[in-house]
Amino acid sequence: MLKSHETIAKLCRPIYCINDIMLNKACRLLDIQKPANMKLYETVGQFDIDPGVIDRSAGRYSYDSFVDAVRLNIQGKVDAVATLPINKQSWSKAGIEYVGHTQVLREKFGDNSIMMMGCVDMFVALYTDHIPIKDVPKSIKKDLIKNFLCQLSQKVDGKYDSIAVLGLNPHSGDGGAIGSEDIVISHAIEETNRQLGREVFAGPVVPDVAFIYHSRQNYKLFVAMYHDQGLAPLKALCFDEVINISLGDKISRASVGHGTAYDIAYKNSDRLSNTSYINSIKYLVDS
Repeated sequence: MLKSHETIAKLCRPIYCINDIMLNKACRLLDIQKPANMKLYETVGQFDIDPGVIDRSAGRYSYDSFVDAVRLNIQGKVDAVATLPINKQSWSKAGIEYVGHTQVLREKFGDNSIMMMGCVDMFVALYTDHIPIKDVPKSIKKDLIKNFLCQLSQKVDGKYDSIAVLGLNPHSGDGGAIGSEDIVISHAIEETNRQLGREVFAGPVVPDVAFIYHSRQNYKLFVAMYHDQGLAPLKALCFDEVINISLGDKISRASVGHGTAYDIAYKNSDRLSNTSYINSIKYLVDS
């Protein structure tokens, strides 16, 4: 964030939800000069920064900072919210019940957000996101999928001619030979397209070939049934470019597409990249 400020300041007028005490601590650890023109919203709290350590105080502060930013957005004091990665274990240690930004928006602020990740080349929307893999098949219900697809169509507002919906099982179930879930997905797609009055969604597409070059020429947006089904190939193809977007009704929010990288936190590593951060800001500015 600090090293990217001058670049970001050329794209928008950023307000950072961090107080001056914590910002100065971070600058000392990084051995860099605090930019003179940084505008802060003083999120309350202070603690000793222990780089690379899962810490409940850090978890609480990152959560409080996010909540402050969202409130500023809802109050119309900022146009959008850009978030940095969180450590879910530190949130848990702090007694925070949510497992991520999108869940906070859904449950705390009543914003019906869909988690979508990607870059210029392709995006992936997640039908289920941060739930255990064992619970995914239980979520494959026709009415739930129809509701999700209709919401997604409304939120992307005609930006995509055709959206590929991935099946759940190998070979998309082979007509029921490998599980019945994909038949449910197929019926949900058919009924959604009828409701929308046009063929918006295609599938269920066989998951293991969905992201090959030919498919990516035909589709720029994919719907994955679960987190790693969509995000593993996406990040393998374009990790540095990927951003995380909350497609919501009330709040405009984008984030980096990577984690906290505790192994290189506060180190001058050649593995550090701000591409995803810059991309998330550009997305919000252009939206």
